[in-house]
Amino acid sequence: MPAQIPHEQAVVAATADVDERATLGHGTRVWHLAQIREEAVVGSGCIIGRGAYVGPGVRLGAHCKVQNYALLYEPAVLEDGVFIGPAVVFTNDYYPRAVNPDGSLKSGDDWHAIGVTVREGASIGARSVCIAPVTIGRWALVAAGSVVTKDVPDFALVAGVPATRRGWVGRAGAPLVEDEPGRWRCETTGELFREESGTLVEDTSTAG
Repeated sequence: MPAQIPHEQAVVAATADVDERATLGHGTRVWHLAQIREEAVVGSGCIIGRGAYVGPGVRLGAHCKVQNYALLYEPAVLEDGVFIGPAVVFTNDYYPRAVNPDGSLKSGDDWHAIGVTVREGASIGARSVCIAPVTIGRWALVAAGSVVTKDVPDFALVAGVPATRRGWVGRAGAPLVEDEPGRWRCETTGELFREESGTLVEDTSTAG
């Protein structure tokens, strides 16, 4: 394991590249060859894996895991508890070109970055591509190898190219079981949900 150096309250591998203008939260670990660019904010207790890239101004909440060689291009936003699998890519240009119509090389002033937003607890499987602008809902699960081209609802399981909904998942990540039409249950946690017009909401009608 490479030697490690402190970066504020985090632990950063000596072979990682963390810009001095980036902010790392307490207990965060940044591994070999990872790069975190200027003005990026990484919350507490995060893990940034080998070779991962976090672009300028990208924001991560607490307890996120960004696995090896994932590429998070600005202005991506990850809320708390998000999982990003190996080699995931977030795009930031809907109509990418290297040059302008006159043939001149594009600069930072010749385009406007658009971002991917990932809500609390969601997971993006290995080698998935999220095409900005898109939002991944709370506790959703994107299956490995998917290409996400539209917003993903809370608790949705999506897969494929392009990704489409294949079911629902709970906070534990396991597929939910439909006890009766429109009523779903997590066998791991016992949580109950209702399906309403293509969305899933927590069912508290039996609480207390």
